[in-house]
Amino acid sequence: MRIILLGAPGSGKGTVAEALRAVYGFPKISTGDLLREAVREKTSLGLVAASQMGKGGLVDDATVLALLRERLAKADCQGGYVLDGFPRTLAQADSLEALGPAGPETVFDLQVSDETVLARLANRRTCPSCEAIYHLVNKPPKTPGVCDVCGTALVQRNDDTPEVIRERLKTYHAKTEPLIARYAAKGNLHVVDGNGPSEAEVRGVRRVLDPLLGRPGGAGK
Repeated sequence: MRIILLGAPGSGKGTVAEALRAVYGFPKISTGDLLREAVREKTSLGLVAASQMGKGGLVDDATVLALLRERLAKADCQGGYVLDGFPRTLAQADSLEALGPAGPETVFDLQVSDETVLARLANRRTCPSCEAIYHLVNKPPKTPGVCDVCGTALVQRNDDTPEVIRERLKTYHAKTEPLIARYAAKGNLHVVDGNGPSEAEVRGVRRVLDPLLGRPGGAGK
C-alpha cells in the first residue's frame, strides 16, 4: 500500500508517519531525509543535490525522483510505505505514478489552520546533530535549549521563523492544494482534522487504515 500524507508545513505529517511505522511497519519515506542523507554520504545524487542547494535553489524533480526510486526499490518498501511530504505538485504526482503501481493508494489531507501552523513551527526546535525535534510548549527538552538524546544545543530552523512560515504557506496553498482535488477525483482522499493533539490526528488516520489493512475495531477508534 502506498500511503500519501498531504498537509501544510507543521500539519503533523512526520508525526503521523512515525506512528504508522510503529503500528503497521510501513517505512516512512521523506524526500527531505533522503536528500540530507545523500548529501551527508556524498553519493553521486547527493553531490548533485548539494550543488543545487549551495546555489540557493531547490533540488530539481529529476534528482528527487531518482532518490525516491532508489529508496522504494529496497526490500522494506515492498509491502507498503508512507510518503511524508511528497508529492508536493501535480507534476510530482504524475512522476510518482510513473514509477509504477504500489498496490492500493490511500491519501490523507491533514488539514490545519494557518494560525495553528504558525503557533507550532515558531515554537519548534531541532537538534542539528541527531535531528530530534522538540516543541517549546508541547514537547520541551528536559534541559532548556539542549537535546535530550545527544546533548547538542538546539536550534530554530531558518524556515521556522514567522516571516518564512507565511511564505511557505503561500507556496503550499498555491502549489500543493491542487493535489487535493486530484486525489478527491480519484476517490482515495481522506480528510483528517490536524488542529488538535497529534494523538487525535493519528486516530483519525487509523480509523481509515485499520479496516483497509484487516484491523477492524483496532486502536484507531
